[in-house]
Formats: sequence, structure tokens, C-alpha cells
Amino acid sequence: MRRLAPLCALLLCACACASVLPPASVGGAPAPPVVPWNHDWVRGAVFYEVFVRSFQDSNGDGIGDLPGLISRLDALNDGNPATETDLGVDALWLMPVFSSPSYHGYDVVDYETIEPDYGTAADFQRLLDEAHRRGMRVIVDLVMNHTSAQHPWFIESSASPRSPYRDWYVWRADDPGWTQPWGGTNRTWHEKNGAFFYGLFWGGMPDLNFSTPAVREEMKRIAAAWLRRGVDGFRLDATRHLFANGPGDLQNDQPETHEFLKEFAAHVRGVAPGSVLVGENWTTTPIIARYYGAPETIAGGDELPVSFDFPLATAILAGVKTGEASGIAAKLAEIAALYPQGALDAPFLTNHDQTRLATELSGDPVKLRSAAALLLTLPGAPFLYYGEEVGLQNGVGTKDEFKRTPMPWDASPGGGFTTGTPWFAFAPGQDTANVAAQTGDPASLLSWYRRLIRARKASEALRTGTLSLLTPAGRSTPVLAFLRESANERVLVAHNLAASAVEEGPFDLPGSAAAALLATDGAHLEHGEGGWRLRLPAGGSGVWRLDSLKGRAAQEPGTK
Repeated sequence: MRRLAPLCALLLCACACASVLPPASVGGAPAPPVVPWNHDWVRGAVFYEVFVRSFQDSNGDGIGDLPGLISRLDALNDGNPATETDLGVDALWLMPVFSSPSYHGYDVVDYETIEPDYGTAADFQRLLDEAHRRGMRVIVDLVMNHTSAQHPWFIESSASPRSPYRDWYVWRADDPGWTQPWGGTNRTWHEKNGAFFYGLFWGGMPDLNFSTPAVREEMKRIAAAWLRRGVDGFRLDATRHLFANGPGDLQNDQPETHEFLKEFAAHVRGVAPGSVLVGENWTTTPIIARYYGAPETIAGGDELPVSFDFPLATAILAGVKTGEASGIAAKLAEIAALYPQGALDAPFLTNHDQTRLATELSGDPVKLRSAAALLLTLPGAPFLYYGEEVGLQNGVGTKDEFKRTPMPWDASPGGGFTTGTPWFAFAPGQDTANVAAQTGDPASLLSWYRRLIRARKASEALRTGTLSLLTPAGRSTPVLAFLRESANERVLVAHNLAASAVEEGPFDLPGSAAAALLATDGAHLEHGEGGWRLRLPAGGSGVWRLDSLKGRAAQEPGTK
């Protein structure tokens, strides 16, 4: 169990950390003013998740690096809204780029230096400058829950019970036998020098002790340092596990976790109110909703302003696989009911911990297009996983490395990724699932993603508007239909997940004319007796701007 450190240990810790911690506040000083978030840029923005090791190698060693990523920025967003040859994303999420002994970087040994495989501090600064010049923001993974067992803090902490860093980690005299809360038999307490430390994921990644004030202050200081260097926010890894008060569910979602995240968010807002925090809370919708905190204190919530929507991702994947839209509608209705007013959702399809979308959907081009259209017409800040836009498959194994294979830029042996030997083998399907093969093809998946993102940017309602379901959550249907509405625009969005064409309607909506912002071949909307009627081909999608905002119903269900 994590508990406050004894006073003597805190005093020792304070002495040891004087060079890295800011001065303590004076007792009795007035509370700092409440600073709101000022990150309107996030609402509607399209984020792109990058594993630097697998994106682009610049020096032929087979390992992706920051100079390589910089060389590919124009493919993601060239900074010119008039061009159509870039993907058009608004922000990058970089998986861990801090020094680490592992390929993945989730066991950090130094939170303030760039992983040498990836480059230097100067390379990172140039990446920020070049991304910002093109209008892209950059957020980075901040792995607060744990460090590497090779981190100097842990080496010192494990050396002696009298170490000033002892209470930076969680120690006890015995192993209570807790296992990981998501199932299985893997234990979470690990022996070192005659005592046991808590490491939720494995013994190589000991959990930090956030009951120790010096740990809290150090993480806040580190975050502030990177914000001042120019990063636009953080993706927070494993946020629901920051505190553990016992086995099973007591290793998740503890009250102390929420208290610290409020403290951390307030600190980040104070340093850079235009930045963003995105939480990884892999759990159910009601629990995720609680991580937004109190909207009456801060607009959108005083805790995490954005959380990844794992349940919605599951619902989208299931709906696209089965051709059944009611589960997606039910999940959207639940989000509307439980999330705070104004909360920012982060929908996605898959990420670096999951089997890739193209493999889940057996490479079906119609289903891949449907999934993309669903994601990019939803509210919030959608996240794409690198390679999804070309249908990148999983590798042939089940290890995490097979979910994070090199980006296929072309069909050559090095894939356009490297002139050397790639650090890991390319996934199957590289001959067609690559950027070069799809760039010139208007019918390709890549071209579809580009069109979807351009349509999203061209529509105020798609970017920032509310969502009102037209599809009932309690009735089986292959069609997901909803309205997206802003102050100046109303659009009708419809997706047919079935393997055959469908007709849907009438919908009693205002207006008698519509303009297609985006529609697959054969998708049609017309106004007639009784209202609007839809015709959608198999796997078809359409987005239509309605010609009037007058005559709104007195009451409309809507999501935030």
C-alpha cells in the first residue's frame, strides 16, 4: 500500500533533491488563482500516433529517428491547406522518446534526455519547430506510473532502507501475493535486496510512489520543463494505476489517483494553459467519465481534459465487423449521458497495444473505409495510429513488436523506411499497403483518409459541433445516422455497415436541400414527402450539409 513517507525520510529526500525541486511554497500564502484550459485547438483536431523507432530512419542503422520523422512531416501536414497530397493531421502524439533501455521506451531511465537511438535535444527542438511551422502540435508520452529498474532513482532506492530515495518507490517486507488486476497470475510485488517493491507491469518497471511529496513535485517539474521547451501536452500512460491500496480493483482508479491528477492538471494549466493532457484509462465508460473531474470548477472538468475512448473503439470495431450499428449508437448515447458537459472525447480505432485494424478486419477494403469514415465524423479529437491510413497489417506474431512494425513508404526491400536492415520485419502486404502505391490512386484507402480529414476541416459542425443520434440505440440496424450541429451549420452523417445497399428514413429534419460534403459512390440523400430519405451502398457513407438551421425541434437528444 502506498502511504506517506515518515518525516525523517522526507527531510532526507528534500535535501537530496534540492537541486531539482522548486522552492516550497510559504505556509499561509494565498492559494494560486484557478487557471482554465485554453486549448480550443484540441476540439476537432485529428491526432496521429507515431512510434519514432518505426517511422523513418535517416542514417541507415535501421532504427527510426527524429531527423527521419522531420523528413516525413510534409506527408502528414505540409502546412498548405490548398494541397491534397498530405494527410492533413493537426497534431502528433509521439510514443516515448526519453532515454530507455528498451525498444518501446515505456521504462524510462532519464525523463529529461532524448533516447540516443532517436537523436539529440537539438533534433527534438527542430522537430517541434518544423511541426509548429506547418501548423501541427506535438504531444509526448509521459510515463509517470513507473520508471525503469535501471533509473538512478530506483537504484538508489533499492540500495538501502535508509536511502533518501527509499520512499520514491513502494516497498514492503513481504509479498502479499497480489496479481495484475486485468487477470492472469503475474505477480505485482518483486524481490530486491531482501525486500519487495511494487511493479504493476513487471519487475523491470517499478511503480513510483505518488504518496511521497517529492515524487509529485518532481513529476510536475519535469512536465513544466518539457512544456517550456515547446511541447503541446502529454499522453499520460497507465493513469488509472498511479495508486494501489490492495489487490484486484484496489490497484485501479483509487481516490488518491484522482486527487493527484487534479493537482497535476492544475500545475500544467498554470504553466501552459494551451497544452493538453490525454489520459490512458483502459476501462468502462462510467469510470472513464469520472476522470474528467468537476466541470463546475474548470470547463470540461478539472482533472484530465481528454481521455481515450476504449469502449467506443470496441463498439466501432464490433459494428464494422458484424454490420450492426446499434451497439455504436448505444455507446454514443451512454457517453452523452455520463460525460460532463463540454468534455472532449478521444475516439480511435486501434493503438500500439492492440492488433492492428487491417488484421482485425481481414484487410476488407470496404470495412476499412467504413471504420475510417466513422472515426473521422465523430466529435472530439480522433487519433489515428500510424499506418492505418494505408491499411498496415499486424506482423505475423502476437508480441507487441508485431503491432509496431516499420512504416511502409514504398514496396522496396527497405520500404522507403531505411537504406539498411529494418530493426524489425515489415508486416505482410507491404506491396500494396504502402504510401507510394496509394498516393496516386483516388480509390485508395490513403486517398479516402485524406478526403475525410479535408471534409472534417471544411465543416465547423464536423469539427466542433454536437452530435444528435438519429439511429435508435435499442433497435437492430445496419445504419448509423446522426446530426452534427454548430452555431452556423448542420450536417447529416450516415454510415451503412451492411454488406448490401440500404434505404433509411424518412427523417423529419429542417430544410429541403442538401449539399454533399463527402459521399461514397451511390450514396444519395433526397427530400420528399415526410422528410429526408437516404440511400447508401454496401459499406457506404455520406455527409450532407442541410440548407437550413430553422425549425429546430424543441428538444433534441445530443451528445457532448
